[in-house]
Amino acid sequence: MGLEVDEETKKALREALKDMVNPVECMVFVTKDLECTYCETTVQLCKLLSETSNGKVVAKIFYEERDEDKKMFKQYKVVRKPSILLYNGYIRYTGIPAGEELKGLIETLIRLSTGDPGLTNETMEALRSQLKGKAYIEVIVTPTCPYCPYAALEVNMFAFASKGKIMADIVEAMENPDIADYYGITVVPAIVINGNVEFIGVPKEKLLLKAVFRYQKDHIELPFHTFRRELNLS
Repeated sequence: MGLEVDEETKKALREALKDMVNPVECMVFVTKDLECTYCETTVQLCKLLSETSNGKVVAKIFYEERDEDKKMFKQYKVVRKPSILLYNGYIRYTGIPAGEELKGLIETLIRLSTGDPGLTNETMEALRSQLKGKAYIEVIVTPTCPYCPYAALEVNMFAFASKGKIMADIVEAMENPDIADYYGITVVPAIVINGNVEFIGVPKEKLLLKAVFRYQKDHIELPFHTFRRELNLS
């Protein structure tokens, strides 16, 4: 499936991305297998973001079939394609961030670039100084959900502000129905913290913070789910 973008859309992307200050690395994990419906489209999307940001989005493409790329799949514990990793892998998109989800990705890129998570000082202090454990937060989304980008952005910024204590994973449910089924999710956005379905919808910042503290763990093993760990990572 190819990505068709007209000049008007490119102009809108340039306008949206003009606020980027510093470069942001965008690692794209894909396969050449044609059964991966959205792999090539994801590559095209990230290259488009690089083009329309004047190179501030630095797209790095890794193919599962390349011997030199396999170590990156293993290093970052990537088992699903396509996947997009930002902020050294602490912000992840499992599945293509298409449709409404693109808005959340763009705002995430801008905030990573400016260094401003946009959270309250109280939340920032709690995440950086008071949170001692780890949290793996999945946001289950679909491309047509208008509220999903806001939930994704909020969780992404928790990961950014925590400096590695929190990992955000934005999971596209239509491409990964087994994950949504695993949690029994039928309504999106849904926010899952360390395996616990905690929110349906976009939570207030204070409530999300409380939930992170409640479910924090000393250690998080990736891939997070048992059915992910059973896949071959070698």
